[in-house]
Amino acid sequence: MKLVTIIGARPQIIKASAFSRAIKNHYSDKIEEVIVHTGQHYDENMSEVFFTELNIPAPKYNLAVGSGKHGEQTAKMIERLEEVFEKEQPAAVILYGDTNSTLAGAVAASKMLIPVVHIEAGLRSFDKAMPEEINRILCDHVSTLLFSPTRTGYENLVNEGFSTQLQEKPTANKPNIYHCGDIMYDNTLFFSSKADSVAEKFDLPKEGFVLCTIHRNSNTDDKDRLKSIFDSIVAISSFKKIILPLHPRTKKMMPLMLGEAYAKTVEENPNIQIIEPVSFLGMIYLEKNSDLILTDSGGVQKEAYYLNKPAVILRPQTEWKEIVDCGNAAICDADFDLIVSKAKQYLDCPPKEFPEIFGDGNAAKFMCKTILECL
Repeated sequence: MKLVTIIGARPQIIKASAFSRAIKNHYSDKIEEVIVHTGQHYDENMSEVFFTELNIPAPKYNLAVGSGKHGEQTAKMIERLEEVFEKEQPAAVILYGDTNSTLAGAVAASKMLIPVVHIEAGLRSFDKAMPEEINRILCDHVSTLLFSPTRTGYENLVNEGFSTQLQEKPTANKPNIYHCGDIMYDNTLFFSSKADSVAEKFDLPKEGFVLCTIHRNSNTDDKDRLKSIFDSIVAISSFKKIILPLHPRTKKMMPLMLGEAYAKTVEENPNIQIIEPVSFLGMIYLEKNSDLILTDSGGVQKEAYYLNKPAVILRPQTEWKEIVDCGNAAICDADFDLIVSKAKQYLDCPPKEFPEIFGDGNAAKFMCKTILECL
């Protein structure tokens, strides 16, 4: 069986490593995987390095789409993906998450009547102002196999009209939905022990810090929100060291939104260590050695939970409500007072219990087995 895997952004590249590893270890005689990189992320530190570090098979195709307006970027991907699908004639297309690459793959494959397999199906922020929300909903509703990492995601699909009855031969009209655990949990378990090896390479601290990541355009492109978040970071830095791997978007927008003088003050703060974006292993190292994580990233929220770290969520909502419901993460949005108070609370009294809500670390193997049985 030939499967075409579509990747284009950092999280998808990482998720693909678990899927490729499951094929290599268990189904190499039954599944041929063709990887297509859309080129949605093209910064080497944010993309290419992961193929080497995570031992992911090199993409057979790189569509080199690059950045651009949502419609322009997605349209280019659809056009170029159609050409790849015509040439490869896959049995199914594997899509991850909620990026423009996901949307483009879903549109191109469904129009050509190629079964779509959506990994991370059912996630909802219930905020259609987020481009990701539109992407994930549209992808789910043209998919044949939908793999949800959480019980909540599965229930979201049921609430949207998906049947819980499994079809022997599912189609886009009668798809199958599964609650199977999170493929990123597979990866975190696999790579956690390897992460310490990168500490020296990136000159990373060993303990006693707060990790912070900011990249969403709803934060970086809004002057008031970005200022409030950085005011919070500065305040927290007065009692705890901050490590901030700076996303290219955030680096570009800081002087524009905050003013060059304020941005320089942040950069020169001795208790805020701004570093270049790190590799996946570097990020795992920082997460596992931090005392607290501040983030607007959905993936980093989960990784914090996997590694038993509390998280302050710099967004008004989350797709991972389970980690909030059990008290191990708090939605603080861009509220200065809430961010600082929750940070103090978690640092003074970190949560002790992290219930198992993301599966057993074998999600990718289950997905491969199910694809072979159903398609």
